[in-house]
Amino acid sequence: MGTTGQTLADANEAMIEAAFRTGDYDEAERTFQGLLSRARSDGDRALEAAVLDRLGMLMHFRALDGDLAQADSDGEEALFQQALTIRRELGDQAGIAESLFGLGLVHQVLRTDWDAAMPCFTEALDLAEAHGDLLLRSEVHRHVGFYYASSDLQSDKALEHLRISHDLRAELGDPRWIPGGTIALGIAELADGLREQGLAHVREAVAQAQDAGLSQKRIDWMEDFQRKLEAEQ
Repeated sequence: MGTTGQTLADANEAMIEAAFRTGDYDEAERTFQGLLSRARSDGDRALEAAVLDRLGMLMHFRALDGDLAQADSDGEEALFQQALTIRRELGDQAGIAESLFGLGLVHQVLRTDWDAAMPCFTEALDLAEAHGDLLLRSEVHRHVGFYYASSDLQSDKALEHLRISHDLRAELGDPRWIPGGTIALGIAELADGLREQGLAHVREAVAQAQDAGLSQKRIDWMEDFQRKLEAEQ
């Protein structure tokens, strides 16, 4: 990995650390903006697309940390769409999957528009399975699983995708990502009638989040969810 590639990777790491632990995105944003200026000055289209995509994801993480009703969905969509356009021109299949996933997030999470989100997720899933890394594959399976979980009639499909997502995160081995996969699997199992199995995964997710030092906001949500489940027994 060259110097620029390492800088991009370091900025992405800072963004993930902010999303899961610190909430401080400033360092990552400054680095991304610097890389974007360099990419445009050098005519490096691949780097430009990669940075645009990461800026879109940074906006998304910030939106999740704040008030979703106040999120700039148009601004976020524009960044992912610019990245996608360049990546299609370059034939970057893994990059196309990544940016399609970002567009799907805008439609699903910020606009609650599954009709617009699913074509993005469906195309992203095919490409990610062929070209993507473990995390991208896990993330796309996760949100396809959420789609099926939105229908009580398709809890089996939700469980299938969320189990794959969980297993991919476990294989990746980053403790920041694992609790979210575990609790999503638990929720899918609960919806599929597997109460004890689901509750066990929810409890496991809480312990994983605590051990990983995730933000108190994330831990509080998981603990509250666990308490509500246990109160129903």
